[in-house]
Amino acid sequence: MARKPQGNLTGLKPSQVKALSRLYFRVYPSSPGFTPEQVHELADITGQIKRQIGLLIDRRGHVLMVLVGDHEGILIPRLERLRQSSGRLSGIRLFHTHLGSSFLTREDLMDMVFLRLDSVSLLTFDHQGRPDKFQWAHMLPPNPRNDPYLIHDPVPWDRVDFDFQKNVESLEKELDRLGATLEVEAREGRGILVSVGTAIRKELERSLLELKDLAKTAGLDIAGSMIQRVPKVNPRYILGKGKLSELEVMALQHNASVIIFDQELTPTQLRNIASMTERKVLDRTQLILDIFAQHATSKGGKLQVEMAQLKYTLPRLIKQDRALSRLTGGIGGRGPGETKLELDRRKIRDRIKKIKDDLNSLRKHRQNTRSKRQQGDVPVISLVGYTNAGKSTLLNTLTHSEILAQDKLFATLDPTSRRLRFPKDKEIILTDTVGFIKDLPQDLREAFMATLEELSQADILVHVADVAHPEVEDQVQAVEKILGDLGLDQKRTVLALNKWDKLTQDQRNIVKNIFPAGIPITALDKSTLAPLVDVLDSHI
Repeated sequence: MARKPQGNLTGLKPSQVKALSRLYFRVYPSSPGFTPEQVHELADITGQIKRQIGLLIDRRGHVLMVLVGDHEGILIPRLERLRQSSGRLSGIRLFHTHLGSSFLTREDLMDMVFLRLDSVSLLTFDHQGRPDKFQWAHMLPPNPRNDPYLIHDPVPWDRVDFDFQKNVESLEKELDRLGATLEVEAREGRGILVSVGTAIRKELERSLLELKDLAKTAGLDIAGSMIQRVPKVNPRYILGKGKLSELEVMALQHNASVIIFDQELTPTQLRNIASMTERKVLDRTQLILDIFAQHATSKGGKLQVEMAQLKYTLPRLIKQDRALSRLTGGIGGRGPGETKLELDRRKIRDRIKKIKDDLNSLRKHRQNTRSKRQQGDVPVISLVGYTNAGKSTLLNTLTHSEILAQDKLFATLDPTSRRLRFPKDKEIILTDTVGFIKDLPQDLREAFMATLEELSQADILVHVADVAHPEVEDQVQAVEKILGDLGLDQKRTVLALNKWDKLTQDQRNIVKNIFPAGIPITALDKSTLAPLVDVLDSHI
């Protein structure tokens, strides 16, 4: 069965459509990319129909698709079905005609980048419609000048000296060589981090450092990053298409399979970006959800994570959305609810309602447990603080427990309680809770209300701060803000300045000036905890 040309066929004569269909039977050599007969055939058809013609050609020279555009350009469809290579490039090159004498356009180069074409080339014509110049471009491996691609100067079509097959083989070999030199220990592949905002660059850089820690905790190796300050965020793509193109080139050159934005993307932005790249696209919220999913162990924790995942997914769920298929599964789509993330909206809403009911039951059970504690007149001290500040380590040291304590963000999700006897034979209950983070997504905050309710029943809060962290002031303020949002800012709170041993004397003086009421501790060293215990003992 004869294959038909695709695109703008309206108004074409049957003989012209037949001439276009015959192009499927041509085999285009890799050097110089065409034969003289093929050039004249394209010139003749282009002159007749007065429209651009595009050929998608595989590495054997076979024509996979004949495209017909208009006077200005051609529209290239998604290439998943046509993809001919398992490598970083698609295994397809685009050869098309331009009416007149114009050369490669920005749109041509964008097509090459986003569709991962082996190359893009064009044939121009003189004022009499005869073949004139030939120009081509192809991607480059990482290079000192950070050039994403090489655009060759136009040359007379019959003087082209270039082998497209050898070029792409050399390019992919170099990309593979560079990839092999990278020691990738990450479970989830490689990612590019992106921050776009109106804040000053220093703030964007600080936030991106935290995103890097989050990505590493999720199991990603960081291949690169991009920061762009903008006067106004692009509502459709968050980035301009030019920057998106640079991002795609960076991902291609560094073999990155995931792009993570520091800002929360709207459903429209997420869908639009995902439609332009074959890479998985995540935002900060989805990354945090992924970490929560990895670390949730109790029934309550798993339910809370699942509800947050479903609430996040619901506005982004549309039927048979190819972009959504890359927003779920693997990093950013795992967890207790991963088999449910592609349910339709009605089923998701039903599931959210069921989870809320289950969480309410758990909340009542915890309330009963707290009531029994209160009847036993046992004081409760809750540890709070920024994620990875050392809360679990402090609990372990004080109670001789072995609660999971890792140098990772959100290593603790489920509340953990241990009994502790103070020196004067006072018994207390010490509770470790989920760590805080700035700009904690609202859905996550709501989902973990059952966990955070433990704090409302505490007699004292111990705010553990990592004083060795360069952003400790911002972290303390972020925790205080969340406590205020929870209505806990009036509760008695003791500030513990953890990792005191990592500071020089000058740094200690600065920290004490900033936090004069703070109590220096090293959570790993029990001998440093006596002042903290004494203060807590005096408040009970």
